Amino acid sequence: MTKQRNATPATVASYRDALRRLILFAAARSRKRPAALVLEDLDRDLVLAFLDELEEKRNNVIATRNARLAAIRSFFHHVAAADPASFGVAQRVLSIPIKRAHIEVTHHLTRAEVDALIAAPDQRTSRGRRDRTFLLFLARTGARVSEAIGVNNDDLQLERPRSQVLLHGKGRRDRVIPVPQDLARALAALLRERGIANHEPRPIFVGAHNECLTRFGATHIVRRAAAKAVAVRPALSDKPISPHFFGHSLAMKLLQSGVDLLTIQAWLGHAQVATTHRYAADSDVKPAAIPIKDRPPFRFEAGHHSNQKPASFRH
Repeated sequence: MTKQRNATPATVASYRDALRRLILFAAARSRKRPAALVLEDLDRDLVLAFLDELEEKRNNVIATRNARLAAIRSFFHHVAAADPASFGVAQRVLSIPIKRAHIEVTHHLTRAEVDALIAAPDQRTSRGRRDRTFLLFLARTGARVSEAIGVNNDDLQLERPRSQVLLHGKGRRDRVIPVPQDLARALAALLRERGIANHEPRPIFVGAHNECLTRFGATHIVRRAAAKAVAVRPALSDKPISPHFFGHSLAMKLLQSGVDLLTIQAWLGHAQVATTHRYAADSDVKPAAIPIKDRPPFRFEAGHHSNQKPASFRH
């Protein structure tokens, strides 16, 4: 996967986990040791039973179920090409369709709720200052949590007049996002506090032991802020707050400000504009009323390959 498909480490890890779970499920179901399994044990009926267990017992959402199936299908494509004798088994598994998911309304936060979350951390502590900067980063850039925790100092360009950050998106789709002045000041202060020199390749957001912040840690920061912000904005108690809410909220803000869907798509790193179109469907703004020629008052770049930084990031 790495050499032939240029898959990212995250994709490889996801596929490995899916196949590991399938093998353990097959071993338990057939009462064999994993090493004693043969390919015929992984037939269509077993794979379907495995997918059902993901939804019914592990409470995985349909999107996760489909992601596991994608990994399994990738493996059986390899089986069909490498072992013609197993072609029949592979074809039956490959005929399992992707399950259609119900598309829910995209939840988002109001500007006041976002401000309340950002203001929640205690600025008298180093943890509180880190938390505020992290929340501000999510709110101003719309970054996915994996993108935010993966940002290094050398991905930042905080010098005026063009402050920006390079985000490493899913599927090696990188993009450069503008950094507003309030976020630039918070990031600069955090870097000074941690003693990080300009463009030093070190992670910006770290945990208690100075290791890169994890997805769990990032979610905990958001939930901790939400628990405190409820006192100011009681409506937050009715919303299942997560890091994704900040990206949704920024998209709605841009849409309501008259920014066109293609710009929002590039900003948030959506592979298809249909994903971005959901925000228009959930708002009072009609896509037809948004002129494509109206661009935001800044410029940003999108689609850089992960192995090469934009010119402004080369030092």
